[in-house]
Amino acid sequence: MKEKNNVSKSKWKRLFRKKWFFPALYLGISALLLTAVLWYQSGTNDADQAEEDKGIFDSLSFDSNEEATPVTEQDEVVKSPVAEDAEATVVTKFYDHNADSESQENALVLYDNKYYQSTGVDYAAADGGSFEVLAALSGTVTEVKEDALHGNVVQLEHKNGVTTYYASLEDVKVEAGQEVKQGDVLAAAGQSLFAKDKATHVHFEVRNGETAVNPETFLNQPVSKLQEAKAESEAVQEDAADTAGQTEQQQADAEAPADENTDAEAPADENADAEPAPSEDEEEPKPDAGEEEAPKQDDEKQPEEDATSSRSSAQT
Repeated sequence: MKEKNNVSKSKWKRLFRKKWFFPALYLGISALLLTAVLWYQSGTNDADQAEEDKGIFDSLSFDSNEEATPVTEQDEVVKSPVAEDAEATVVTKFYDHNADSESQENALVLYDNKYYQSTGVDYAAADGGSFEVLAALSGTVTEVKEDALHGNVVQLEHKNGVTTYYASLEDVKVEAGQEVKQGDVLAAAGQSLFAKDKATHVHFEVRNGETAVNPETFLNQPVSKLQEAKAESEAVQEDAADTAGQTEQQQADAEAPADENTDAEAPADENADAEPAPSEDEEEPKPDAGEEEAPKQDDEKQPEEDATSSRSSAQT
């Protein structure tokens, strides 16, 4: 028994004498301690985070019955003011100065023996009957009136300065200040004195600010296209104004030297027209020879007459 104890002790002593023993022992103890600390911190953090998350969700007080609000509103698309099943087509087009002659002819309205350029489009049914007129965009009714020439009129205001205009109506179903959605019935197609040859129809306009645009160009297009078109149009107008101003300035600069030379030459022309004054050294122009001889002959005769008179006096 003693021999066994002595052998085990000798083994431990030989192990302790190894150079790597104590560094390995320290590393093992450190690893155990570090693992224990990390395990403890992770458990504590998870509990704290769970409590914190619970407090955040409780403070939100989310109501499941409340209607959700979209983060961004969808850009509405311009629709026709006539339902598809109405079978109404465009009988008068928008007058476009860049269109061909046939399109421009179809965009003229005859009234009181005069032709007027259409600022919108006219829809009419093939059978000449009435049909419902719908809101092309969601918006607010800003005007409902009865016009002597255009019949009943309804105007809607939309976002970003866009307005839609409906004329030649009957049986109007909206009033000023009312909010309407796209596709709501505004009235029925009627007649007007201004376009009485079109019989039952509706006149429809789209206005970008104060400018009327071609409704057919922007049908089934988002409203943002109107804003882009307006910005491009304003940019073109500004460029045209700048170009005209530069041209006028160049013309003014080109004409300025000519005016100065003209003013400078004016005195020379005046001096050229005026007769030069005679110099003192210059002799005055002599009269003609005939004019000079006439007074000499008179002077010669005068002494002779005096002498004759003297002789007559002496004889007497």
